[in-house]
Amino acid sequence: MDQPPTAPPVFVGIDVSKDRLDVHLRPSGQAFAVARDGPGLDQLLARLRAEPPALVVLEATGGFELTVAAAIAGAGLPLAVVNPRQIRDFARATGRLAKTDRLDAAAIALFAERVRPQPRPVPDAAAQALAELVA
Repeated sequence: MDQPPTAPPVFVGIDVSKDRLDVHLRPSGQAFAVARDGPGLDQLLARLRAEPPALVVLEATGGFELTVAAAIAGAGLPLAVVNPRQIRDFARATGRLAKTDRLDAAAIALFAERVRPQPRPVPDAAAQALAELVA
């Protein structure tokens, strides 16, 4: 009997800024933005749980990423927080020189899909404590 076709893995890039999160999903190209606050994180997690990703990547951005990373890790989703220089170098190498939050999210998602950095799990007790703090 034939196997039903499996959906391709979903890779998520998140550009974190002071007030909002720009999110891009590959390979579908879906993009959306949410506020970087409790309700926004709830929206983000609801969307990611609906289509569980193979990997979520965000840049280390001087602390703004901490609550986002805690929420994603606390939800048990595979997460990699990456040095922004790696993403900039990757974007430059692929000819993506424009710089907007939306384009950055797309570049991060492409980086996630092509480079596939290792997810770094937060230890369970720490993830739970961080998720509770975020909530």
